[in-house]
Amino acid sequence: MKNSIYILFVLLVASACKEQQELPKEWVLSKTIKLEGVNPIGITQLNGDIWISDGDHNRLIKIDSEGIIIQTLDSLDRPMHIDASEGVLFVPLYGTDEIFNYNPSNPQSQLPVFDYPADSLDAPASISVFKKEKAIADFYNNRILYFNGSEWISFGKEGKAEGEFYYPTDVQITKDEIWVADAYNNRIQVFDKKGIFLQMMGHDQKMNAATGIFVSEDEVYISDFENNRILIFDKNGNLRQTLKNQIEKPTDVMIKDEMLYVINYKNGKLNLFEKQEVAQKKQ
Repeated sequence: MKNSIYILFVLLVASACKEQQELPKEWVLSKTIKLEGVNPIGITQLNGDIWISDGDHNRLIKIDSEGIIIQTLDSLDRPMHIDASEGVLFVPLYGTDEIFNYNPSNPQSQLPVFDYPADSLDAPASISVFKKEKAIADFYNNRILYFNGSEWISFGKEGKAEGEFYYPTDVQITKDEIWVADAYNNRIQVFDKKGIFLQMMGHDQKMNAATGIFVSEDEVYISDFENNRILIFDKNGNLRQTLKNQIEKPTDVMIKDEMLYVINYKNGKLNLFEKQEVAQKKQ
């Protein structure tokens, strides 16, 4: 009898712990940092440092945890959505139709010219680097250029159908897919690594200019520029959460150290969100 009571007690405790662990979590605004004199476009991290492209002032900046600029790279012609890999920053230059490489730890080093197809870019808006793979959002050509590790392919054209673009502004490569912020079609499109359309999301939420995208292991984050919000989806396109607090004209998002970073073009602010457990609403 004592053994039965003990087993029942253990099961009840385990069940209670499981319910506690499964409380839903939501992103909650934790901190807002003013970026003085900055109109941010893109954000990335390199070796734990935060880098932001300041397109209106033709520069990249590295900031500390309080938003103070601690390093600047000037004389860039409108840098856009940036990425970083293996100690190198990759910078699409919207104004000069090229991709720039920069090694912050050795600024004087001459990096190889970024290798992309000979046919011209027309206002590259974003670059994504994943292992040996690279992808470029070629804004005015309404296409994505993708390097699979051995060759480049191009996919997309101007239009509103599946697989077509109306000014792509951001791109991200993940393990199996290529995700594209199809800005003025107001949606996200997903492709396999042959450029074949897989799915889209965000169109039902009446987005207005999908400018930035970040894809984590299980969620997709989209900056909805004109609607002053961040939309968070699962990878099947189901809306999980909408963020609006302190957000004005957001251009890009990223996750670093389990914090969600949102940069805002209009007010020059960097918002930090953290996930917190939320009580379930009573029916």
